[in-house]
Amino acid sequence: MVNKLDLYRVFYEVAQHRSFSKAAKSLYLTQPAVSQAIAQLEQELSIRLFNRNPQGVILTDEGKLLHDYVYSALNLLDSGEKKMEEFKLLKGGKIEIGVGDTISRYFLLPFLEHFHQIYPEISFKLVNGTTSELIDILKQGKIDIAICNFPIEDDKLEKIHCADVQDTFVYGSKYAKNFLEPQSIEDVLKHPIICLDQDSISRRFIDSFLKEKELSLNPEFELGSHDLLLDFAKINLGVACVTKEFSKAYIKQGILQEVDLIEQIPKRAIGLCYLKSVSLSLASQKFVQVIINNKNTL
Repeated sequence: MVNKLDLYRVFYEVAQHRSFSKAAKSLYLTQPAVSQAIAQLEQELSIRLFNRNPQGVILTDEGKLLHDYVYSALNLLDSGEKKMEEFKLLKGGKIEIGVGDTISRYFLLPFLEHFHQIYPEISFKLVNGTTSELIDILKQGKIDIAICNFPIEDDKLEKIHCADVQDTFVYGSKYAKNFLEPQSIEDVLKHPIICLDQDSISRRFIDSFLKEKELSLNPEFELGSHDLLLDFAKINLGVACVTKEFSKAYIKQGILQEVDLIEQIPKRAIGLCYLKSVSLSLASQKFVQVIINNKNTL
């Protein structure tokens, strides 16, 4: 008897190949068996999933919607099978981490180094993306852990606070005479502003804070990288809104100066998260524990 999961696997392969015959070859089934499986699934759902044409088949609008769910579900199942293998063979395990460039460089690297010294047999795969992108692929089962900017509002995720960070403004030599005295944020915003684009959690945090004060950013430059913010400020293209902890080298060396704000911007956080519904592999559990145990020392 063909179970529902088998039907969805057949559906997925047909959608991928846009062909019953190619799907049958991929699944080591006969074409009539594939056709019968799709017919059975369409009958059980009481909806048409594919439109047939001389070139093959294409998903209906309803089929496209179902495909998104099936794709995520099958990825999660495959991830589960991989986790079982890793549990049995911990020495050959792999941890897949989603993290942005800036957090990877300024926060994650010491933990990777420390963990690798303890468990050199465990390998890593780092997947780059914005916080929103990382949460999406985490929920699809493509990564084990996401390390990103908080806050994140999602009840499906287990969230662990790792570190507080402070947003601030920095400037280059051209603007030194403008910031001899402590400044209000309103006065800072009168200068050309360099900031991250609106897709970033940190930018949304700043926008929300300013909105409460009936202020808003009207940036001269919106960038996709924190390091670019520092580079643009360095060549005096404006005053950059940056994360203080990620800008220490520039400030310490005197390349950039920090604006002395009358009122500090509230701190926000960096944290890690993973799916509540999916157990972490043993290797991932150990990595999370290393971060928790050493977040105040590394």
